[in-house]
Amino acid sequence: MDHDTKSQAGRGRPHAPHLTAVGILAVVLAAGATVFAQQPLRAEEVLALMAQGPVKGSEKAPVTIIEFSDFQCSFCWKFWTETLPRLEEVYIKTGKVRFVYRHLAILGPPSVAAAQAADCAGEQGKFWEYHDALFASKGLFSFADRRLKQYARDLGLDGSAFDQCLNSGKYTKKVEGETGIGRLLGANGTPTFFINGVKLVGAHPFETFRIIIDEQLKTSR
Repeated sequence: MDHDTKSQAGRGRPHAPHLTAVGILAVVLAAGATVFAQQPLRAEEVLALMAQGPVKGSEKAPVTIIEFSDFQCSFCWKFWTETLPRLEEVYIKTGKVRFVYRHLAILGPPSVAAAQAADCAGEQGKFWEYHDALFASKGLFSFADRRLKQYARDLGLDGSAFDQCLNSGKYTKKVEGETGIGRLLGANGTPTFFINGVKLVGAHPFETFRIIIDEQLKTSR
């Protein structure tokens, strides 16, 4: 399946309509917030909430990239393999970019299970290590329950605590919420990125990211 059929890069922040009550509920589930005013939220406000997920880089970075991704997606794997390492070296480690991962689990139950497993690993401070293990995994049953649990043990996590977390389904609503809010924001393919609000869909090369990031860095000065 081609998940890169609608690649595009906008300019400026998205002008999405006000989100409905369903959208607000999705934000609550995804962001873990407990109280929201009973009023519509604009796209910028939702993106600000989504920017509180698993993160790489400085909190003070002038540019925030939010990735909506699926661990089964071949284009997401391509981004992880080819582009993310260069972004880390040039922008994330130098304090210019803050990189956030959010789930867009759209490729079936294995995607949802993998997303929940990553969040369970995050409870033990190993979200990114588990994220990398998922993308590095190969084979037809890479996201089978026993394999997901073995990755946790391979990373030195508390296996019993991880198993309990995964078996309980405690992150089901969170994964569903993030996927729903990604859809509401216009993430119609994986991966989808919001670079200070600029939407970019697909596994673009590093140079495409460089152009948008550098533009955002200029405007942030």
